[in-house]
Amino acid sequence: MASFKTLDQANVEGKRVLVRADLNVPMKEGRVTDATRIERLAPTLKDLIARKAKVIVLSHFDRPKGKRVPEMSLKPIAPVLAKAIGADVAFAADCIGEDAKKVVDTLQPGDVALLENLRYHNGEEANDQAFIKDLAALGDVYVNDAFSAAHRAHASTEGLAHMLPAYAGRQMQAELEALASALDNPKKPVMAIVGGSKISTKLDVLNNLVERVNLLVIGGGMANTFLNAQGIDVGKSLCERDLAETARGILEKAKQAGCEVVLPTDAVVAEGLKEGVATAVVDIKAVPADTMILDVGPASVRTLEAKLGGCKTLLWNGPLGAFEIKPFDVGTNAIAKAVAALTEKGALISVAGGGDTVAALNAAGVSEKLSYISTAGGAFLEWMEGKELPGVKALGG
Repeated sequence: MASFKTLDQANVEGKRVLVRADLNVPMKEGRVTDATRIERLAPTLKDLIARKAKVIVLSHFDRPKGKRVPEMSLKPIAPVLAKAIGADVAFAADCIGEDAKKVVDTLQPGDVALLENLRYHNGEEANDQAFIKDLAALGDVYVNDAFSAAHRAHASTEGLAHMLPAYAGRQMQAELEALASALDNPKKPVMAIVGGSKISTKLDVLNNLVERVNLLVIGGGMANTFLNAQGIDVGKSLCERDLAETARGILEKAKQAGCEVVLPTDAVVAEGLKEGVATAVVDIKAVPADTMILDVGPASVRTLEAKLGGCKTLLWNGPLGAFEIKPFDVGTNAIAKAVAALTEKGALISVAGGGDTVAALNAAGVSEKLSYISTAGGAFLEWMEGKELPGVKALGG
């Protein structure tokens, strides 16, 4: 991962600081329904306010595709942001031009402004030089605190970092340090848990991880494809049978790299995925033809708990079963609690990410107990694939 400068190295007093945030938060009827991303931005803004910077927050929201779409305005987010940082937040009706300049020019040291949706302009996603210059004209210093958008080479995520002195914000710094501790320079042995429905969406992740970790646990619907590739009948389970050869290739690559691949040895099965359905625990080699594998079984859980006990680092992306519907959350919940207990004891560094993973850890009540949980989505996945992220690389420049 690229080296980067942090806020500790930045001279910001009295300067206009452009902070790239990710305020692309869930909204319903004009109201923020989950303020997690806003709250995670607060430490960076509070730091800059305390150091008498003139703080200018930039963000995209949804996909207006270069047009002014009223329901995609950032204006309703300004009061929520103000509450999170305990300070007034001015709002500009545009992110460049006279509307933006007027608001920025009124800022005093310690003041904060939020500019309108960057994606109202095509130049943002096109990484257009003229748009970058218009943004840069509003600031003296650039701070990127949006790891979740760092996989995109856009004007505000990559272009600005080449125009102004560039630094990582507190959230970006924490994310990069957590990821480095999990995969770039980890304490060994390292375990990765990769779950979810299809291996087709995570081929690059699996191919990268087998060369980087000591144990690779495959769960969820993905495991069925690997079991099928080994000649095990998975009944009516979700399974990408056309990827059997690909799965065997990954298993062989893991073997060559000395990576132990862990698959379920028993499973919770049912005739369909619905609440209240009759379930049974069966050996993985005895799945009835008219049933679906919907969770790992108790023997598989015990095996994973034992293997976790011998590891120092865990990277987790994807649930082990259909956790959204009870009782198929039991396996994921059990492992989540085991991970939390080991982390709290100081025996394990645990880093997790991905939408379903975060939801599963929240449901298990352990999300505050892991070392780090990433809400970055696509950027987290691309990092797991071993790809260089443009927004991170630019900070090293």
